[in-house]
Amino acid sequence: MMKAGKIISISNMRIEILLEQNKVKPGDIVSTEHNGSINRFEIARVNGNIAVAIPFDNVRGLRKGLDVNIEEGGLAIQYSDEILGKVFDSYGNLIDGNTIETVRTKNVYERNLKLNEINIDGDILWTGIKAIDFFAPMQKGFKMGLLGGAGVGKTVLIKELINNVYKGLKSNSVFVGIGERSREGKELYDEMLDANLIDKMSMVFGQMGENSMNRSRAIYSGLTLAEYLRDEKGQDVLLFIDNMYRFVQANAEITAEMEQLPIDNGYSSTLLSDIAAVEERINSTDKGSITSFQTVYIPADDMNDSAVHAITSHFDGQIVLDRKVAAKGIYPAINVFKTSSKLISVDKIGERHYHLVQEVLRYMSRYNELEEIVAVLGIEELSTEDYNIFYRARKLRNYFTQPMFVAEQYTNIPGKFVAIEDVLIDVEAILDGKYDTTDENRFAYIGNLHEYRK
Repeated sequence: MMKAGKIISISNMRIEILLEQNKVKPGDIVSTEHNGSINRFEIARVNGNIAVAIPFDNVRGLRKGLDVNIEEGGLAIQYSDEILGKVFDSYGNLIDGNTIETVRTKNVYERNLKLNEINIDGDILWTGIKAIDFFAPMQKGFKMGLLGGAGVGKTVLIKELINNVYKGLKSNSVFVGIGERSREGKELYDEMLDANLIDKMSMVFGQMGENSMNRSRAIYSGLTLAEYLRDEKGQDVLLFIDNMYRFVQANAEITAEMEQLPIDNGYSSTLLSDIAAVEERINSTDKGSITSFQTVYIPADDMNDSAVHAITSHFDGQIVLDRKVAAKGIYPAINVFKTSSKLISVDKIGERHYHLVQEVLRYMSRYNELEEIVAVLGIEELSTEDYNIFYRARKLRNYFTQPMFVAEQYTNIPGKFVAIEDVLIDVEAILDGKYDTTDENRFAYIGNLHEYRK
């Protein structure tokens, strides 16, 4: 290691270094050894012979005058098949007790896609989950918002997506926890372990109790793992990011420590470029694709918040899980009115699928209106058309429930992977009245309607 200089100033999130040579640049990793432990920092800014660095962890015990050395390779993480089944921290260190046999790392900032590498004509990524494939189909390389609070089935949906995509494409997944509670991270790890999915994925956590640097760099490490699976293994990767807003918050805290002037609501002045630098790495290439699901915290339920708007402007669609839907025992608890995808157009999914979506939404919307009428006046007051809409909508609502493979041990119902063609046939048949005499309860938690077809 080459000596960079000496520490001249210390605070919780800011270290100033007097440089002895000018080879240090922003993004470099430097370190100092004190009382048998090594403290690492990332260079954030260089002004003449003074460098400002952000510490990886707490700075307890450090003092002025300590020598600082440059570490080769910068911030890096494992870049090989050994990433699968492993849990990393933001800096590429294993935190699950496992070991790496052959160390092969890559800088987490290194990959930037060139325009001629990006493939915008990727295939549709069918998940086998009826409600998603019908209302919010995804193209490989899409960025999808996954919105929903605790207790609405978000983790089960994530596990099912991982399971189905692995079965269908033999592709692996990456989960990035940004600002996650340690308990939630451990719960997710245990659930993936119980579902026999942990060896099909990699996980990175920048936990809530860590400093801003730790939380902000988790996403770059996770992206590098996903890029390995896409670029080196030629896979169509699922990347789950929970929560993108915490990434923005962490960068805002770092900006404050750097004494840079913030913008609205205290966000970093580099808000747009920080988000773009992440989102532009999530794309399809001729080798493979990274399709992302990103959760976003909405501060004060303000969708016009500048950070929320900056994040969601990159999305190609969103899947919204709703507590009111879950309360009716409908899982996945997807709110079909708030769920959307850029693929919902005649050109992308074809005229048949497009018009079926519009018709189902019309039935569901009318059903919500009729519910109030029926509650007050009774079902007898409905016209024949409204009567049919009322009961067909209830059958459609039940039909879009689904038994999950990853929940079999809890429900004792075998999981189902349903092809989109079967979904379109079934929806068409329900709308045409072919199942008007079939009890609506028979539509709940099944795969397709093959057994009922005449």
